[in-house]
Amino acid sequence: MREISFDTETTGLNPLDGDRLVEIGGVELINFIPTGRVYHVYINPERDMPEEAYRVHGLSEEFLKDKPKFAEVAQEFLDFVGDARLVIHNAPFDMGFINMELGRCGLPNIPDNQVLDTLTMARRKYPTGSASLDALCSRFGIDNSKRTKHGALLDAELLAEVYLELNGGKQRNLILSDDEEDYDTSEGSGRRQRKPAAQRPTPLISALTEAEKEAHAAFLAGMKAEPIWNKYLKSD
Repeated sequence: MREISFDTETTGLNPLDGDRLVEIGGVELINFIPTGRVYHVYINPERDMPEEAYRVHGLSEEFLKDKPKFAEVAQEFLDFVGDARLVIHNAPFDMGFINMELGRCGLPNIPDNQVLDTLTMARRKYPTGSASLDALCSRFGIDNSKRTKHGALLDAELLAEVYLELNGGKQRNLILSDDEEDYDTSEGSGRRQRKPAAQRPTPLISALTEAEKEAHAAFLAGMKAEPIWNKYLKSD
C-alpha cells in the first residue's frame, strides 16, 4: 500500500483571501514505513509574506523570491503523488491550498477519497487531550526537538511516525511477508490468517549430555508439584 505523508506551509490561513503555498513536503510510505523517497520544494508565492506567517515557518519573501512558482512544479508534484493516498494532519487546510493552486493551473482537484486526515483519526482514538502533531509526538515518544518552527518536510517526517503509531506501531510490521501463499484462505478457514509454520521433517538431535539429563530429572523429582516438563520427558 503506497501512501504519502504530506504537509504544506503557506502565507496565511485562507486560500480564498489570496493566501498561497510556500512549501510542500511529502514522504513516501509503503505499508506504513518510509521508503526514503521524498518530495520537497519551496515555492514563490508571488506575493508578500505576512509577519504572522513568517513567525510560524521562518520563510521570508526574500528567501522565496527566486524559488519556482507552483505552476512550474505542479506536474512533478502530481507525478510524485500518483494514485497514492495523501496522509495529512488537518487535511481540509492543506487540501484547500493544494486544490486552489491546481485550479489556478487548470488541473483537476485531488479527490477527497484520496486523502486521509490523521487529525480526525487521532481525535477518534484519543477523544480527550490535544490531538496536535506536537501532542501526538509526545504521546508516542517521538523526538520532535528539531521542530523549532514549522517546516513541511520535517512535519511530514514526524507525521509518518505518528501515523505508524496510530495504526498499531512498529509491531504491526513484524510480519515480514505479505505473500498470499503464506496465508490460509481456504473455504471455512474464517478470517484471513497466517498458516502454521512449516515443521522440520527430522527433529534436531538433542545437544544435552546424559549427565545433564539426569541432573535435570533429579531437579524435577525434588519439586512439590508435578512439573509440566515431565510430560516432555515422558514423550522423549
